[in-house]
Amino acid sequence: MYLPQLLKKAGTGEKLVALTCYDASFARILAEAGVDILLVGDSLGMTVQGHDSTLPVSMVDMLYHTEAVRRGAPTAFIMADLPFGSYQASPAQAFDNAARLLAAGANMVKLEGGAVMVDTVSYLTQRGVPVCAHLGLLPQSVNQTGYRAQAKDDAAARQLHMDAKALVAAGASLLVLESIPARLAAEVSENLQIPTIGIGAGLNCAGQVLVLNDLLGLTARPPRFAKDFMSGATSIKDAVVRYVKAVKLGEFPAPEHGF
Repeated sequence: MYLPQLLKKAGTGEKLVALTCYDASFARILAEAGVDILLVGDSLGMTVQGHDSTLPVSMVDMLYHTEAVRRGAPTAFIMADLPFGSYQASPAQAFDNAARLLAAGANMVKLEGGAVMVDTVSYLTQRGVPVCAHLGLLPQSVNQTGYRAQAKDDAAARQLHMDAKALVAAGASLLVLESIPARLAAEVSENLQIPTIGIGAGLNCAGQVLVLNDLLGLTARPPRFAKDFMSGATSIKDAVVRYVKAVKLGEFPAPEHGF
């Protein structure tokens, strides 16, 4: 699948379903279960490598896992994170590393940050690199913010609105909203011309994303926005199918999964 088909699906009002994926075996399962977007997330630093943040993840790591996911799901839509330090220095640096991820099999790259990333998003999209932006809780900025909900006061909410509009104007095709008030996510989603993908951002985004390990009940202390879909499932594939159906039907996330 390519970006136009994904956006066409979102344009019909169908919810987009995203899930992190790090290897070929899970890529095959997720694709068969109907997941729309396989996210090769830098969350692999925590889920696969055992770090306490995403910061140690390298481009070598991201390339390795992107290639593996592509081999497991040859026709899936794959989004890959640009890891910390691989795009912040300059738009040219971002393009060099984004090009490597596309060559490894990604259809789109994701980067974190608001106004400071506008020039980079514009530089990438003008050169044929589809971009998903990411606002709210930014895991790569954990040393500044910690792992807590963002944009909870009026000033921060206004800034997020402005950042979102600027990123769309720069050419971003998708926007992840993480750990922000559900009401704010709904307002932002309603006022943008691109689909939003929520994680801890309420039900009214155009789609949802979860970390695979959270969905499978493998996380010792899962975040508030997660749900264990493996509980009561007959197999891993069944758990993923249940997640896909819950998102498509608007049954997940529930109010208790938001802020």
